[in-house]
Amino acid sequence: MDAGMRNAAFSALLLALFAVAGTGLVALTHALTRERVLANERAVLERALHEVMPPGAHDNDLLADRIEVVAPELLGTREPVPVYRARRGGRPAGVVLTPVAPDGYNGRIRLIVGIYADGTVSGVRVLAHQETPGLGDGIEAGKSGWILGFTGRSLGDPPLERWRVRRDGGDFDQLTGATITPRAVVKAVRNALIYFRDHRDALFAAPAVEGESR
Repeated sequence: MDAGMRNAAFSALLLALFAVAGTGLVALTHALTRERVLANERAVLERALHEVMPPGAHDNDLLADRIEVVAPELLGTREPVPVYRARRGGRPAGVVLTPVAPDGYNGRIRLIVGIYADGTVSGVRVLAHQETPGLGDGIEAGKSGWILGFTGRSLGDPPLERWRVRRDGGDFDQLTGATITPRAVVKAVRNALIYFRDHRDALFAAPAVEGESR
C-alpha cells in the first residue's frame, strides 16, 4: 500500500471514529438530560393545572389521577384528550380537561379548562395557539384579562343559548378587532362543560391511566 492509500485509509478511519464518538456523545447527552427535561415538562404542566384548579380545592395528585377520553364533537380533536381528576377526601372535587378549539382564526387553539364537581368553571387558560399578535393573542392571560371571565361561570350562568360572544347575541365580550378567536374559545369552553355534564360520573369512575402525563 503506497503512502497515498495509507493516508486515505487513515482519514476514512478517523472520520468513522469521529462519527461513532459524535453519535455516542449525542446519545449520552440525551440520556443525561431526558430526566431533567421530563421533570421540567411535569413542573410546567403542574403549574398550568393549578392555575385552573386551585391546590386548595383538592388533596390528591392531579398528574397521577389521569384518564384519557376521545370525544371529537365536544372536545375538538380525534386524539385522546387527557382529563385530570381532582378529589378531596376521596370524593370528586372537579376535573381539568384539555380540549381543542379547532376553529381559531389561524388554526387550533389548545385550552386547559378546570371544572368543579358542581359544573362551575374553576379556570381557563390557553396552552398553545397561532393567533395574530396584538389581536387574537388577547386570549392569553398574560396579554389581557379576557380569559379570566370564564371563572365562576356554568351552563346556567349564562344560559346555554347565551354562551356566545356579544356580536352573536351572547354574554361574552369579543376582543377589540378580533371576533373569530374569542368565538372559538367560548364555544370550546361551553362544549367542555357539556361534556362534563354528560359524563361526570363516568369520568370519576374510570381507572387512572398509568405512565407519564402528557
